[in-house]
Amino acid sequence: MYDVIVLGLGGMGSAAAQHLAERGARVLGLEKFGPAHGHGSSHGGSRIIRQSYFEGPAYVPLLLRAYELFERLERDSGRTVMTLCGGLMLGPPGSRTVAGSLRSARTWDLPHETLDAREIRRRFPTLTPAAGDIGLYEARAGLVRPEETVTAQLRLAARAGADLRFREPAVRWEALSGGRGVRVHTAQGSYTAGRLVICPGAWAPRLLAGLGVPFTVERQVTYWFEPVGGTGPYTPDRHPVYIWEDAAGVQMYGFPAIDGPGRGVKVAFFRGGAVCTPETIDRTVHEDEVRAMAARTARLSPTAPGTFLRAVTCMYTNTPDQHFVIARHPGHAGAVTVACGFSGHGFKFAPVVGEILADLALTGTTGHPIAPFAPERLTVPSASAASSASSGPSDPSDPSAVSVPPSPGGA
Repeated sequence: MYDVIVLGLGGMGSAAAQHLAERGARVLGLEKFGPAHGHGSSHGGSRIIRQSYFEGPAYVPLLLRAYELFERLERDSGRTVMTLCGGLMLGPPGSRTVAGSLRSARTWDLPHETLDAREIRRRFPTLTPAAGDIGLYEARAGLVRPEETVTAQLRLAARAGADLRFREPAVRWEALSGGRGVRVHTAQGSYTAGRLVICPGAWAPRLLAGLGVPFTVERQVTYWFEPVGGTGPYTPDRHPVYIWEDAAGVQMYGFPAIDGPGRGVKVAFFRGGAVCTPETIDRTVHEDEVRAMAARTARLSPTAPGTFLRAVTCMYTNTPDQHFVIARHPGHAGAVTVACGFSGHGFKFAPVVGEILADLALTGTTGHPIAPFAPERLTVPSASAASSASSGPSDPSDPSAVSVPPSPGGA
C-alpha cells in the first residue's frame, strides 16, 4: 500500500514524485517508457524559459516560483538544468507575442527593455527584424534542458525513497468505493494507494477520458541547423533565445548554439502541426518541412539555416483555450489529482507543477494560484452533470485571475 501513485514520469510526473517523496510520502511512480525518454513531450535538448509571459499575467507567479525551484534542483542534484542567456519577444507592436509580453512585464513590474528593430540589429547582429518590428528583451529569460531536468528530478525522487518503475504502462485505473483509495492496473500487476496523481502527457485523451476535456494532440518538429560560418556568432553570450511572430501571426522560436561546434542552433514553428495520437504520429521529418523551416528562419536570421543537421518530433497536448489543466479530478476529488493539457508551453513550469501536485495530493489544496486551470471551464456538456454545471474560472489572460484564491482542490 503506497500513499501516492504517480502515473507518468515525464516533466510533471517526475517533479511530482520528487516533491511527494521529499515530504515523506510512500510513492510509486509508473512510466510507460524508460527514464527521460524521447517519445512524448519532455525531450529535445532545450526549452525556453521566460517571465514576461505573453500567454497571460496569471502565469507569472508560478514562473517566479519555477525559477526558484530550478535553481534548487541544480543545487540538490549537481546537474546544470537552466541557462539564462536573455530572450527577445519579437514582432509587430500589436502582435500577441510583443503586446502580451509587455502586458505581463508591466503588470508584475518585471525588468525588461523595449527595443526597436535598429537596436535589435545592433545588439544582436544574428537577427534582422523588419523595420516595423519591436522586441521585448528580458535578461532573465533563457533555456532549461528537459532531459537533464527529468533525470535530476527522478534521481532526487529515488534518493528520497520513491519506488520508480519504468517500462510498465498503466492499463487502467479506478477510484475504490467507500473512500478506500485508488487502484492502478498494469501488465505486471495491480497497485493500491491512498491517492493518485496522473501526468499523462499526450496519453491524456485515453487515461483521462472521463474528465470531459476535449484534448487535441498535435505533432511538432524541432530542427537543428549549422549556421553559415559556424556557431561562433550564435553562442549564448551573443545570441538570445527568441520568439518571433510575423505579420500573419505565425510564431517561430530559436535558441543559441548551446552544445558546442558542430551541434548547430535549434529552431521550430510554434503550433501548426498535424493532429495525431501517440500511436499515429509521423516520426519522419520530410524534406518539404525542412525547406519551410529554413526559409522562415532565414527571414529573421539569414545565416542560421546554413546546413540542415537533424530534426526530432514531439507532441503538444492542447486544450481548447491553450491553458493548463491542474486540479483534483472533479469526479474523484478526494483521491485523484491531474496535470495535463500543457498546450506546448508547460515544461518551464515543471518544478512548480510538481510542488502543486504534492500539495493537492497530500493536503487537498495549494497556496499557488491555480483556479484558472480547473477542468470545469472546458468540459463538454455531455461529460457529467457536475462538470457541466460549472461556468468555469476566469480567463488566465486576465491579470485579475491571479488574485482568485483556489478553493480546495484548486477548482
